Amino acid sequence: MPKYSLLYLQNQIEINISKDKLHIEKLKTYFKTQESFKTKEIVEFLNRFEPNLSKTTTNWRIFSLVKKGILKRISRGTFTLGETNYYLPEITPEQKSLHKKIKKEFPFLDLCIWNTSSINEFSIHQTNQYFQIVEVEKEITQSVFIHLKEQKKNVFLEPTKEVFERYVTDSKNVIIVKTLITEAPILNINNIKTSSLEKILVDIFCNEIIFSAYQGNEMKIIYKNAFSKYAINESKLLRYANRRGKKEELKKYLKLINGK
Repeated sequence: MPKYSLLYLQNQIEINISKDKLHIEKLKTYFKTQESFKTKEIVEFLNRFEPNLSKTTTNWRIFSLVKKGILKRISRGTFTLGETNYYLPEITPEQKSLHKKIKKEFPFLDLCIWNTSSINEFSIHQTNQYFQIVEVEKEITQSVFIHLKEQKKNVFLEPTKEVFERYVTDSKNVIIVKTLITEAPILNINNIKTSSLEKILVDIFCNEIIFSAYQGNEMKIIYKNAFSKYAINESKLLRYANRRGKKEELKKYLKLINGK
């Protein structure tokens, strides 16, 4: 028997699921007044037409509806109508320049670089001060810091609260060098690794020093806007939070802001 990739099998299954079996127009009408709905409600809808659907078949129907853009997954087991939007940040000229300088000196370095200006898309508080966050392997953070410090003035290595408040807050063109957590969820855009939205959300939650401007009610707004605007992989979010020792705290926080 020939072996097929999972992607091939998924595509074949989708091809074989006719639009009649997905009941697309009826599904749109059924859920059009609901802001969001659970997997259980979709199952109940599909069972109205085929009461004896197996769990596996139902899952493939839901998978097909998401892939077609009929359903949008907004968190684990929760959906809304419409196409799925994925977060894809812009790589700024400053990021490109900084990435090039670091890679020239450390060509084999595992590097993630992003700008805190990305957070403005989700926040009410529109700060005018942005930081370039440079995250590298733990063993080489000091070397990267020294290299950048020789070229630029406002470079800080894992700043403490005291250092941040005294020196970083009022500085311009700040670069913060941090340790890149292993298995952090990152994106590769034009050969430049940058933070995924899941990583940004967890970083804001875990680091109250660097992201002090986004705590309290502001963080709640950021989370709500991020989840409503883009598809968030909650499993990826919690895995990264677990790597940072904050999984249970984040789970409780998600329940709190979702009113559960």
